[in-house]
Amino acid sequence: MIVVLLVSTGESWESRALAALADHPGTVLLKRCVDVADLLAAARTGQAEAAVLAVDLPGLDQGVVDELRREGVRVLGVADDPGHTAPRAARLGVATVLSAARVDELGPVLAALPADDLAPPPTTATTTATIPRAALPPPAPGRPGRVLAVWGAGGAPGRTTLATGLAGELARRGLSTLLVDADPYGGAVAQQLGVLDEVSGLLAATRLAAAGSLDERFAATQRRLSDQLRLLTGLPRPDRWPEVRPGALTALLERARHEGQVVVDTGFALAPDPYGDPGGSARPDRDSLTREALEAADDVVLVGAADPVGLARLARALGELGEHLPGTPVRVVVNRMRSTLGWREADVVGLLDGIGRHEGVHFLPDDQAAVDRALVAGRLLVESGDSALRRALARLVDALAGVPARR
Repeated sequence: MIVVLLVSTGESWESRALAALADHPGTVLLKRCVDVADLLAAARTGQAEAAVLAVDLPGLDQGVVDELRREGVRVLGVADDPGHTAPRAARLGVATVLSAARVDELGPVLAALPADDLAPPPTTATTTATIPRAALPPPAPGRPGRVLAVWGAGGAPGRTTLATGLAGELARRGLSTLLVDADPYGGAVAQQLGVLDEVSGLLAATRLAAAGSLDERFAATQRRLSDQLRLLTGLPRPDRWPEVRPGALTALLERARHEGQVVVDTGFALAPDPYGDPGGSARPDRDSLTREALEAADDVVLVGAADPVGLARLARALGELGEHLPGTPVRVVVNRMRSTLGWREADVVGLLDGIGRHEGVHFLPDDQAAVDRALVAGRLLVESGDSALRRALARLVDALAGVPARR
């Protein structure tokens, strides 16, 4: 006997679904749920084995489907046109979709659901729709762009300034670039660039990714700064980080790379919470957003300050990266380098060479005047005139992207 939950939202096929469940000797209806929240509450009782719902149910996303599976509830989707909704169902993780015209067969279809449907990700559908595995759109003409994640330890080493500088320089070279503010402690990119927008592009885009509709509406979540540069604004408040579901940022970055280069401004902490979640739920810790960005990156740009405290933090961060992401290429950037500190660039390189593997050490000068001009005007460094800092950023992009600057 299969214990079933049915989400009742007024669909035309629901009355026939109820009749089909009542007529089949192998199924019993536990509850008619009114929405996603009611469905999850019923699933957590541990009594249900399957859920029947519309593929376009409001609030249904990959996180909901994953939670149902963790509770031992298999999911059967119903759609008027299973072929049309197959890509969305695949992104949600709904492996089996039944045509609304065949809902009278609901009992036998539920009985035939594979037991391994509880083990994500799904691979095939057993009824009217075969779900494709690929959730990403085909690549744009040419080679997909690269994802550069800018990371550094606490103490304000210059992560946001470096991320905006890199994105601006890439765009200046004619490369379509998306700058993503993914700092889980609250975004600062919009404020630095004078973008006064209360709407978080990050939250909007990750919700679309979780709901399986990012492809159609991704452009609407971005703020265009120039012909080649777009911005995905960050969290409006630090306490809203739980709204970004696990895996949504990865899906967003993979989608973004098909439109060009991607630069991600991340948080400062990397190590998982050693105490875990005391409630025992699957909710991630705050810094999982930073780890997700670094794991999705083609290159990590590790930035630290050139002073004694900054170098000590930089050395620890380099070792931490080697421990958590041993295979990811790392470029080290020493920020605010100045002669008054009393050591040479070669001394710093020798120190870092003994800490961990990296692809090179780059130095940015202490050019506060150039930074202040850009901040006060709410502009990018590349828009604020020539400076020693801008030239150093251009050399760094040469090393990262191998794309010469336009003369």
